[in-house]
Amino acid sequence: MIINDVEIDPGSFRDPSGFVFKRNGILFRQINNFYKENYDFLIASNLYSSLVDKELLVPHEEVDAIAAIESLAYKIIKPKNIPFISYPYEWCFNQLKQSALTTLKIQEIALQHGMILKDSSAYNIQFYNGKPVFIDTLSFEIYEEGKPWKGYRQFCQHFLSPLALMSFKDAQLNQLLKIFLDGIPLNLTSKLLPWRTYFRPSMFAHIHLHARSQKHFADNSMSYKHLKISKHSLLAINDSLQSSISKLNFKIAKSTWSLYYMDNNYTSEAFADKKEIFSNYLEIINPKSLFDFGSNTGVFSRIASGKGINTVSFDYDQTCVEINYLETKSNHDTNNLPLIVDVSNPSPGIGWSNTERMSLLDRGPADVVAALALLHHLHISNNIPMAKVAQYFSKLCTYLIIEFIPLSDSQTKRLLSCRDSNFQNHSESAFETESSAYFSILKKQKIKDSERTMYLMQKNQKTK
Repeated sequence: MIINDVEIDPGSFRDPSGFVFKRNGILFRQINNFYKENYDFLIASNLYSSLVDKELLVPHEEVDAIAAIESLAYKIIKPKNIPFISYPYEWCFNQLKQSALTTLKIQEIALQHGMILKDSSAYNIQFYNGKPVFIDTLSFEIYEEGKPWKGYRQFCQHFLSPLALMSFKDAQLNQLLKIFLDGIPLNLTSKLLPWRTYFRPSMFAHIHLHARSQKHFADNSMSYKHLKISKHSLLAINDSLQSSISKLNFKIAKSTWSLYYMDNNYTSEAFADKKEIFSNYLEIINPKSLFDFGSNTGVFSRIASGKGINTVSFDYDQTCVEINYLETKSNHDTNNLPLIVDVSNPSPGIGWSNTERMSLLDRGPADVVAALALLHHLHISNNIPMAKVAQYFSKLCTYLIIEFIPLSDSQTKRLLSCRDSNFQNHSESAFETESSAYFSILKKQKIKDSERTMYLMQKNQKTK
């Protein structure tokens, strides 16, 4: 929504405490008068400085800027900018797990400072410098003795439910978060989890019993209003959730794509040359940001991030993204963000008016898109014309580094063995012709000891 040349973030309209907006491309957060007492306490109690010092909360500065809606405004703050916004349904198991533990750590520290999280949305977490960080400065309220934690149900739905389903059933079930914007309902999680979870005290208490009590309180709203719970009990609940989540694990199973680099037709010389060509292309264009589509376990993403380029690695294979994230975390790589995204069906705009959570396209562009060993999958496996591939990438970047793999390649032959269609137009000359409406070729180089070609392209100026 745009008011007086101010763009109000469509994802922050629900909270009466304030909202995020942009003016001239600069991000601000308006704190409304409604939140004045809580904000002042957040600062005076040193909770804000404590969380920032521990790199758990995104820092901000108070600024003398014109409010977006002056009649409501108490203060304007300018938060640290997050390079790329991601969502829980794009995170692998350990990203969601670390985000959950970060939220619980923040709750513990808040209670020690006389405050409490009024909500526990997973959307309050973003990844910055390789770690989860809390971004909603207005999620804290002054703790009142005896009051229950209003964010408990939301925490269980946003974090515990998907983590339990991913751990006990199938990692792909985190995609339910695309359907249920306020987290996976506890009654649904309870039905989907195996019976053995009833014999795990934490799962029984926080999922199965919680689902039943939720129905009870829905039918007896006065019961919840008169519920009293001490701070000691709140900390005990926090500890129990922390212990429960810490014990949940994701077994990294072998998948077709996680083994790709061990089961392909690259010789060691060809693979080394491909990495060198990729690195050289990056040196030529010197980008600040890169989207790596079909990133697999992130080998080429980490070449980019190692050069200080803000890199987002996209792959639809859960195991590949998990391996990529754990490798990134182990290497303390602050520039690479692995995410679960299928380029043939990228994250859509969802929520209210289909704008509350942005589509992938709305979160671009990057300076460069890398699409290595991907085009033949999109064209042959998914029947996407090469011109359509070029058109889509032109919306996401200025430069394109793309690998062409011909029909004679053994990997392409493997794909063709499962297809009835005729793909004789899958050739270098056809690819160059169909891409020319959107990109111009800057460099073209054969990969040694292979039939593959790496292209460096630049988007045509007239392309919209």
